[in-house]
Amino acid sequence: MAKQIVSGRLFFSDHHKAVLECLLFISPEPLNPETMMEVAGLNKEDLEVILAELDNECQSTARGIQLVKLAGGYQFMTKPEMAPYIEKLYKPHISLLSQAALETLSIIAYRQPVTRAEIEQIRGVKVEGVLTSLLDKKLLREVGRKEGPGRPILYGTTKEFLRYFGLNSLDDLPVIEGIKGK
Repeated sequence: MAKQIVSGRLFFSDHHKAVLECLLFISPEPLNPETMMEVAGLNKEDLEVILAELDNECQSTARGIQLVKLAGGYQFMTKPEMAPYIEKLYKPHISLLSQAALETLSIIAYRQPVTRAEIEQIRGVKVEGVLTSLLDKKLLREVGRKEGPGRPILYGTTKEFLRYFGLNSLDDLPVIEGIKGK
């Protein structure tokens, strides 16, 4: 890899930085480090240095984008202060979740893997329709089957769930006293 030491700092060729910038720009979802290393021909250490440089450039200059670590990968996203201009251009159609969907997602996020019956026991109402809607939105997925009578389906959250709520991992969920996972 073409790199040189200048004033005690390691600099990479503009080409490598441009390749990563391009990949991050065109990707509709977060890129994991392994994919970036493979496509750009970089090792982990070099990738981390270039990502840090890109992040610093986005933060230190008057730019409308930021590099965000999201869902186990990296993605360019617009800065929050740019939202009014984007709304003027696109008038976005944001799919809002119902209260029932949010409650169901919360139970699954904190207690996964969990069965429909366990969710219904906690909520006190049937959730089949809500589960179907959340599965269609790709916020949930079937993660297996529970041992026991009927072998009920176990549900868990997806990477799309992490993206929707702006989380890097489930560890970023707020701690709620009295709520524990399994």
